[in-house]
Amino acid sequence: MPDQLTVTTPPPAAPVDAPPVWRGVVVRLVVQVLGIVAVFAVTGALAGVVWQWIWSPPTGVVVHHQWLQDEAGLRGDFSGTGTYVAVAVVAGFVSALLVGILFDRHEVLTLVVVLGASVLAGVLMHRVGSHFGPADPVDLARSAKDGTKLPGALTVSGDSPFRAFPGGAVAGLLVVFFGLTRRRRHRPGA
Repeated sequence: MPDQLTVTTPPPAAPVDAPPVWRGVVVRLVVQVLGIVAVFAVTGALAGVVWQWIWSPPTGVVVHHQWLQDEAGLRGDFSGTGTYVAVAVVAGFVSALLVGILFDRHEVLTLVVVLGASVLAGVLMHRVGSHFGPADPVDLARSAKDGTKLPGALTVSGDSPFRAFPGGAVAGLLVVFFGLTRRRRHRPGA
């Protein structure tokens, strides 16, 4: 039987329009990054509104076109920073819990993006809160009459308050990564 011909069929060709597997992974990672940034940006802006809403402005009076805080104003001067820190820690914690649960894969990427997004959220919180807060009384005092009572501006002192949002966010991720995620992965049927 030397005249036998052996015919082999070539393997089926891959469809021309099928995307490579890595594209799906990249798309999921991009969605994760954008989702985390969006959650923190919205939370930062909302936290700024909450910060301004619950804050009690220090009081002062205009004397010779200068704003001087009265006794109650001096005691309440720290309230802007203290309120900022309290709201930022809670907002960062809750935001990180949310994104940690929603995006429970790629923990290192999640941590890095949460750190960057929480700094952005802290800045947004400050800008939004300051925007909706009272105007700077030092500027208003230049054209005001003596004895005019003006509320203080919504500000924070130093840069340590801007560590509050990332601090709360890292704490929230720790709860998710070391508490909730392990429980979810070890559930029957998960």
